[in-house]
Amino acid sequence: MFTTRAATVEDIKAITDIYNEAVLTTDATFDLEPKTEEEQRAWLDSHDSMHPVLMAEQDGAVIGWASLSEWSSRFAYVATAEISLYVKEEFRGKGAGRKLMEDIMREGERVGLHTVLARIVTGNAVSIHLHESVGFERVGIMREVGEKFGRTLDVLLMQRIY
Repeated sequence: MFTTRAATVEDIKAITDIYNEAVLTTDATFDLEPKTEEEQRAWLDSHDSMHPVLMAEQDGAVIGWASLSEWSSRFAYVATAEISLYVKEEFRGKGAGRKLMEDIMREGERVGLHTVLARIVTGNAVSIHLHESVGFERVGIMREVGEKFGRTLDVLLMQRIY
């Protein structure tokens, strides 16, 4: 059974390890180089009560995380966030991502967000389906905006309005 909880500074190593696995093996993130724990701590510190980070656990072990991050520093976007979600490879497809998605979206509503945006590489059918299953809609495609693993990539922009 998967449980979620708020992230703490003690989770920095797990956050970093899970993210770096995605950096090195997937196009779910457009980062090309692994992050350091110091960089990920600064990232976690940038989150506030309007921008939660949740950890997923199974039997006390961290297996994934999700966050709602500031979309833009311009004040007009104060009620808009961008979602990120990463699960360790061996736990993908087993329900941890769904649990994280449902819980982080519930947190976004609780803290008063109006809109959550997602940027997903167009070939990631699993992520697209997961987002659609919790109410995200496709709003457009940004063509050829990224390059990773020798491929030029399109990004689907998705949105959920509470």
